[in-house]
Amino acid sequence: MDFAGDAEVTPAALTGSMSAKDSDVVAAERLIVALDVETVADAQAIVEELRPTVSFFKVGPALQWDEGYRAFLGDLLRDDCQVFLDHKYSDIGSTMQRNIAGAAGFGVNFLTIQGTADLSEADLRYAVAGREKARDRPLKVFLVTVLTSLDQQDLDGLGVTKESLTERVVRRAEMAERAGLDGVISSGLEARAIREAIPGPDFLIVTPGIRPEGSPRHDQKRTCTPFEAVERGADYLVVGRPILESGAKIKTAAAIIDEMQRAFDERS
Repeated sequence: MDFAGDAEVTPAALTGSMSAKDSDVVAAERLIVALDVETVADAQAIVEELRPTVSFFKVGPALQWDEGYRAFLGDLLRDDCQVFLDHKYSDIGSTMQRNIAGAAGFGVNFLTIQGTADLSEADLRYAVAGREKARDRPLKVFLVTVLTSLDQQDLDGLGVTKESLTERVVRRAEMAERAGLDGVISSGLEARAIREAIPGPDFLIVTPGIRPEGSPRHDQKRTCTPFEAVERGADYLVVGRPILESGAKIKTAAAIIDEMQRAFDERS
């Protein structure tokens, strides 16, 4: 299936006409739309509506039960889209390595590891070796720090009492960096703390829980606007319901991209 189509709205970030004073980052390449829907057919319809304004899409485990799942991923990659496979693998290092190797061989771009509470740095290092199976495009692997649907009270309820939420996020980020992962999944609220602990552009922060001004928070507890997240240090933003539930998806996505671009330009 060819997802390319004629879009009525093209954000300024897509034009490629940025001045020499602007950031080198093209925000349109940093927005990841979460295809958190029930069927591949639903996901295909969203992609067709958003292309070419959006070219990066997140797919999670819910869609894997649809018989058209693998073909859909292949269609996205052939249409020059980038794919974020958000399966949040969590197991012993050898099992995760095989999972990562399979994703790398298929050609996806981003992949997540959730990890257990007792996940070791050695397990992470062993698991991430699976990305060497990548063929045409490199695979970047990210560790989930703390889900954006949780807050300090939730961690306290789980018995996580030795460290604050921010300390836990930073500790897991530092472990991921030492183990050779490409970055972490983190709320924008902790992005600045991660940047202070791990400076430099090579370690990436992917931020979900994005809510444009006035959007409902739903089940997310640690949210940021697109501008706030980028300004604090996020490199990529994952946006689902604010776009998927919009009556004008492409306009909403374009507005988010423009807000991201302003933040990237001010950050440069």
